[in-house]
Amino acid sequence: MKLTVLGSQGTWPGPGGECCGYLVSSDGFHLWLDAGTGTFARLQDEIAVNEVGGVLISHGHADHFLDMIPAFYARHYGGLGAPGLPFHSPSGFTDVCSLLVNENGRDVMGQAFGFADRKSGDIFEIGPFRVTAFEMTHIGVYSLGYRIEADGVTLAYTGDTGPCEAAVELARGADMFLCEASYQNSSELAYFHMSAEQAAQHAAAAGVDRLVLTHLVPGLDPKVSREEAAVAFDGHVDLATAGTAWVVGS
Repeated sequence: MKLTVLGSQGTWPGPGGECCGYLVSSDGFHLWLDAGTGTFARLQDEIAVNEVGGVLISHGHADHFLDMIPAFYARHYGGLGAPGLPFHSPSGFTDVCSLLVNENGRDVMGQAFGFADRKSGDIFEIGPFRVTAFEMTHIGVYSLGYRIEADGVTLAYTGDTGPCEAAVELARGADMFLCEASYQNSSELAYFHMSAEQAAQHAAAAGVDRLVLTHLVPGLDPKVSREEAAVAFDGHVDLATAGTAWVVGS
């Protein structure tokens, strides 16, 4: 299993940056995990549009799904992909997006994407991946984290969350924990997001092999986030930056 970062900035993209999005690949199958602003362009640096095998969205905040709209245009109007692309997400925002491109009552976005609503506890397959959904703690929206298994390894991804026991269970024994770390110790509003040190505490409690910090708010020094995480976690601590890739478990 390979993880490629398409974008990793939280809430809004800084200059030249992208919001959160990742490409998870195995056995020639490519899963687009979260589709934040700017990630669709980055995705095309890695694969062709019609090589996306499925989409997995953590929640309905715009910085995690907005690029599904240009992806729809490319696939539906540009002919860059077959209809019915598997699209798994919590409910509540895909129907609203479909209204943006409704053609005289015809849900064309619902034709381009095969929408499937997911909830905590769901276990499902996308290509070679076995995915388990966990409800995270994120005020104002139903947010899911995903445990993704293939090739004998496990990638755990929080999406957005504040500190919670569910994030520990999500990541339990994972080879890689891709965890939101929006803030630093000096930041405010760290109750519906995590700080880097809190992410590290969850990683330590879950016994993961590698922690990758993501969803950092623009303007914060990523090196400080990494240093603060290293205080609470003795394993590998990496920063998610666009273009960076890892083989999970290596």
